[in-house]
Amino acid sequence: MPETFYIVPEAQHNSLVAAAYKKRGYSSAEAEAGARCCAEATRHGIRTHNGLKALHLDHLFGSGAQGCVPKAKIEKIKTRFRGAAVWNANRKLGQATGYAAIEAAIKLADKYGVGMVSVDNAFHYLWGGGYVMDAAKRGYIAYTNCTAALAEVVPFGGKFPTLGTNPHSWGFPTTDAVGYPIVIDWATSVIAKGRVQQLEREGKLLPPGAAVDENGAPTIDPKQAVSLLPFGAHKGYGLSLMNEIIGAFIGGSLPTIRNRWDQVGDDKGTCTFFFQVWHPDAMNAGAFAHGRNQQENVKAVIADILGHGNEACMLPGQLEAQAAIRSAKNGGLLFSEAEIAAFNEIAAECHQPRWKLTDFKVAQ
Repeated sequence: MPETFYIVPEAQHNSLVAAAYKKRGYSSAEAEAGARCCAEATRHGIRTHNGLKALHLDHLFGSGAQGCVPKAKIEKIKTRFRGAAVWNANRKLGQATGYAAIEAAIKLADKYGVGMVSVDNAFHYLWGGGYVMDAAKRGYIAYTNCTAALAEVVPFGGKFPTLGTNPHSWGFPTTDAVGYPIVIDWATSVIAKGRVQQLEREGKLLPPGAAVDENGAPTIDPKQAVSLLPFGAHKGYGLSLMNEIIGAFIGGSLPTIRNRWDQVGDDKGTCTFFFQVWHPDAMNAGAFAHGRNQQENVKAVIADILGHGNEACMLPGQLEAQAAIRSAKNGGLLFSEAEIAAFNEIAAECHQPRWKLTDFKVAQ
């Protein structure tokens, strides 16, 4: 079914989101990073990680609790490994930390072929796909994962939520090959918690097998969803477990007390990030078939995968690329009426002008 969206100028969106962050004590630079990340998510059709999600997350676990400290400074930990950086984020805003981390990893990759940045004491960076997509557009292969804000996913075969939704995000520089970066970005639950919130806001149901209620029974009602399930049964469980173990090596503590500040006590309740970027030249063996160069070879491999009757198959990142084209064509960011109403609650909170539906053009 077609949906009606209202086209909000990006500058107007960013002004409101940044004002909300500043009202909560964040610096101008942090507020701009937060607004930028929200705009990028919306532009690429990631409605689960737009400004509503970001500011709600900050209210629940960030500046509204103990999970994030406005104007915090990143501490760089000394390490003997030249291609690696280790940071203590000191609970700095996640989006500002994420942008700084991907830039640092890119600089290391330029120098050493590969660069990694591990971040302890972090606050959630929102949309991981945005960071790796940015790197991929600039010609790098990039990967990131983080430990999600809360443990709300039940392990395969279990009954109690001890894992986060724990996203993985990969970006590949394939613009020359297919017209956009291939971006593989997913939560390791069947759906992200932000998707549950979005569907509840829109009055829609969950897909079957995505969530359970307070009694552990399957539910498709987003209002009754208490815990989530991993996608692909044991496979999604294993991928979610990876984030927790990587986080444990960095410095992250028990997932079941993460961001639950009434339970943390003298333990740790913060998230961790992991970023890795490598330069394609650093992995070029040079022996491509038929004298192809590296980019030609990538294009040939993708064409083979999508050939043989598979021409209608989609590539990861294709929907995001199409959404970005749609946003550009409409000249702004697309929001539903329910989302506009929610943004007006934020406007009231930070004493900003309300958005009027009649001021915006409409797109289907």
